[in-house]
Amino acid sequence: MIGHTLDPEVLGRDQSLLESLLALNNRSAVETSWLEAARFEEMVKRAFAALHVPEAQALLLTFDQSASYDSPNFLWFRERFSRFVYIDRIIVDEQARGLGLARQLYAQLFDLARQAGHSLVACEVNSMPPNPGSDAFHAAMGFVEAGNAALGPGKTVRYLTKALG
Repeated sequence: MIGHTLDPEVLGRDQSLLESLLALNNRSAVETSWLEAARFEEMVKRAFAALHVPEAQALLLTFDQSASYDSPNFLWFRERFSRFVYIDRIIVDEQARGLGLARQLYAQLFDLARQAGHSLVACEVNSMPPNPGSDAFHAAMGFVEAGNAALGPGKTVRYLTKALG
């Protein structure tokens, strides 16, 4: 397995890991969202799976339907599906792109989700501002559109799902 599970206790004690992963996240704030350290740590505590590739090369943060999480995108899925794993963010460092890290983290997530009895994985991709790399990646991974939403001026998303076989 390529992804290492983020332990909330370790994250709280390992300031350099926290800073590195937070910096990775915040370099992609346009595509994901800006996080402060306390919010990031809280999200890791509530996550279904929080995985990272050492040296802060990649981060995957997910929640299942029972998570206490207030993201409007997560809530969109909760209103429509009784059981799912929601991918809140997948981020690969610019210098590590093209190495297959995201694909490997997703494969690991799919295995974890199946082991927990889930048959659906969900996420959203920005359509405005556009994120063609993410669109292509999710299409190649077998995600299909389940809906869309306008989240504010200049911000729209496409909601995607993947059935796990």
